[in-house]
Amino acid sequence: MFCNQCVQTAKGTGCTTVGVCGKNEDVQGLQENLIYVLKGISAYAYHARELGAVDEDIDAFLAEGLYATLTNTDFDLARFLGLSLKGGEMTIRAMELLKAAHVEAFGELEPVKVTTGTLAGPGILVTGHDLKALDELLKQTEGKSINIYTHSEMLPAHGYPELKAYKHLVGNLGKAWFDQKRLFADNSLAIVATSNCVLIPREQYQDRLFTMGIAGVPGARHLEDYDFSEVIQTALSLPPLPEEAAETTLTTGFAASNVLPLADKIVAAVEAGQLRHFFLVGGCDAPGKGGEYYRKFVELTPDDTVVLTLACGKFRFNDLDLGDIGGIPRLIDLGQCNDAIEAVRIATALAEVFDCGVNDLPLTLVLSWMEQKAVAILWSLFHLGIKGIYLGPKPPAWVTPRILEILQEKFALRLTGDPEGDIAAMIG
Repeated sequence: MFCNQCVQTAKGTGCTTVGVCGKNEDVQGLQENLIYVLKGISAYAYHARELGAVDEDIDAFLAEGLYATLTNTDFDLARFLGLSLKGGEMTIRAMELLKAAHVEAFGELEPVKVTTGTLAGPGILVTGHDLKALDELLKQTEGKSINIYTHSEMLPAHGYPELKAYKHLVGNLGKAWFDQKRLFADNSLAIVATSNCVLIPREQYQDRLFTMGIAGVPGARHLEDYDFSEVIQTALSLPPLPEEAAETTLTTGFAASNVLPLADKIVAAVEAGQLRHFFLVGGCDAPGKGGEYYRKFVELTPDDTVVLTLACGKFRFNDLDLGDIGGIPRLIDLGQCNDAIEAVRIATALAEVFDCGVNDLPLTLVLSWMEQKAVAILWSLFHLGIKGIYLGPKPPAWVTPRILEILQEKFALRLTGDPEGDIAAMIG
């Protein structure tokens, strides 16, 4: 898309502006950031709408924010900072909306241990974020001797009472979204991709991959109206999976509703010097060695600290057994990326218990960034005034040197470095 000045340049009249469409790189960067934020909000609003929950203020901001990124509308850096922070506010609303819809439909999360092995027999693997799609699949496969497995961000589904009540929801396979090509090829399963984070399939499994909703890839069949009959037929026609023992057991299903009742234990542990710091380590994982930082970080956390986590970034380390502190688990999985709202609720409640501000808590956020929802959540934290966040494994592409300087000045944003040195700085 070109502004009039760029069109004139194409005619040979010349252009003296910096950046694209007459904007400098900082305004352009914040425009790109705002588009990411809008995409993240849209994902949460979409899934909430599937469950009958809508918010007119969110819908209005989506129009306002997207309109603001049109060519030649605004060149004011401060205004785009304000729009990004408003995007953070709307992200909070969208996460609250979706969380309420999940609880109403499936009940309050409960801590649960999830196996990572397979049972003998036909199976269907569900990946993505859409809990309603999983619920509909479980209804349609009940009594058909088909085992249902979750993948990546669907893991927290096992913690919802209405979903885990289905006996054929049997476990979780794989880790973060980017292991799917190997995982899907190696297992004789029908596969349902319910949202984004689905990759173009290999030939080995494209004929047993199904997409739905906004997801779609070449070679896969697209489902409409939650009709899983083709998926069921495919699962029953495939060679059955063998029984394979689990390599590890994962624990998920924590939320403010079951963490905050531990407040008395938390206070007692803090006052006794048994618990000195909380870390929130989570976000969107990405392939590559950069993500190794997060496993090393969690491995190095002292025994008198607690690690909260969420989203697919947790798969870097959620197989670790960190033990507990007087009945308080040292590793607490709060769920999907949209369940960042649970972390906000816990932090806010603990600040009230300790009679201090959130930024005065012994709490450090260590976030991994990969895609749009992670950016939306980052701005939701900025909107809440949370400072001292560590971000990695590298900054988003829209973060110019000037934008980074602004975020460091306003929110004390830091980039991740050496895990051992970072931990020492955080709890020193």
